[in-house]
Order: sequence, then structure tokens, then C-alpha cells
Amino acid sequence: MTNNPAKRESMADGASFLRKAFAAEEQVLSLEISLAASSIPHSATAGSINERHFIDLLKRYLPKRYEVDSATVIDSEGKTSDQIDVVIFDNQYTPTLLDQKNHRFVPAEAVYAVLEVKPKIDKAYLEYAAGKAKSVRTLRRTSVPIRHAGGEYPPKAHFPIVAGIVAPTVDWRGGLDAKAFRSALEALKDKEAIDCGVGLMSGAFDSFSGDLILKNGENSFIYFVFRLLQQLQSMGTVPAVDWNSYATVLSTSSS
Repeated sequence: MTNNPAKRESMADGASFLRKAFAAEEQVLSLEISLAASSIPHSATAGSINERHFIDLLKRYLPKRYEVDSATVIDSEGKTSDQIDVVIFDNQYTPTLLDQKNHRFVPAEAVYAVLEVKPKIDKAYLEYAAGKAKSVRTLRRTSVPIRHAGGEYPPKAHFPIVAGIVAPTVDWRGGLDAKAFRSALEALKDKEAIDCGVGLMSGAFDSFSGDLILKNGENSFIYFVFRLLQQLQSMGTVPAVDWNSYATVLSTSSS
């Protein structure tokens, strides 16, 4: 019989062990975010630190095929998105462009998902995240055939880019069960649609299956991560970029 309490619990009740272990990690993240909010007097700096907390945790759980970072998204016409707090993108087949120190430009074709990190989830921040998502979704994405030993696959169709919001708390009385939350979310459509979100230990939501799914209480963040991971898996690999489209812009005289 082992003296290790974690081992004993995992053997006796594996589901309970998983819930407690992930809840502890969620509590650590919550403390880190609370520390930034209470000890850093500059809001923008505190916000940037919390972005890194979320990015670091996502990197731990997402497979290496997915890169996670703050970035600006750029297309083959040279148009750019707003600065995005968290971009989940392919870095295996698609390089980032024009990187400067910690600032990265991600080709639009490489983007799987965009997330905004905010102090809370409320109507105003949902709309703010929707605007950021629209700035990415309106960019041009190319796709070219993929050659293989037996010939070539046709250009892959573009999948919808996932957009979401992450925050320490949900601001509605009643949390995600509040009618006002559903109304605010349903008002955001098409390129402004918000597909998922999490209020850390308050609750998580997504509409990946077509219907709105809610998870309240403890383990909301890890639930959110696993649901997001499942959605990313269903999207497959990003399309092959038409690099000639990027080259054409550079070959055209600006005079």
C-alpha cells in the first residue's frame, strides 16, 4: 500500500483525483491573476501579464503543432488585424512574418483561433472581443493544391476561425445562466460571433456543436481547454498558403 496520498486517491477514485488536481491548478492561475491585479498599478501592464499566464497554460495543454502567442494577423494583401491577445496558429507549415522582439505577425491562413483576455466577461467586453475577431475574419486567406506522390490534393476549404474570451470572472448576476448573457452573446453574429469563453472558476461556454453548452463552477478553465482542443482537432490542418500571392504584392511597384 502506497503512502502517497495522491496515488491512493487516484487508485480509489480516479475521477475525483482528476477533478481535484485540475481544480488546484485553476486555483494557482486564479492567484497569479489576482496578484497581478492587486500589486501592479498600471492596468495595461497587469493585462499583459495575465495574457502571459493564459498563454503559458494553454501552451502546456495544446499539442506542439499549435503555437500560442499574442500577435497581429496579416494577409497576402498586406492588410492587418487588430492586435490580438491570444492567437492559436500553425507554426509547423506556416512561418510567422516580420517578427520584432516579442511582436509577431501571423499569416491569416495559419490561424485556428483568437482569444481576448479581459478583466471580466460582460456585454462590453464581449462586444470588444467580437470586434477583434471581426478584424481577423475579414482578412483574405489563400489556399493552393497540395502535391503528393500520387498527384495532388485540391485546395483545402477554409474552416471558420474560432473566437473567444477568457477572464477571471463573469459579471452577470446569475453568471452564464443569466438571460442577459445569452442575449448579449446571441446579438453577435457572423464575423463577430463569439464561439467560446471562460470566466476561470465561474463558468465556461461554447457553441462548437451548434447549441450553447455551459459549464458552471470548479474546473471551468480545464473544461474550456479540453473543449477547445476537441474543436481544434476537428478542424484538421490549415490550408497550404499561396506564397505567390504574398510575392505578387512585393513585386508590384508602389509608385
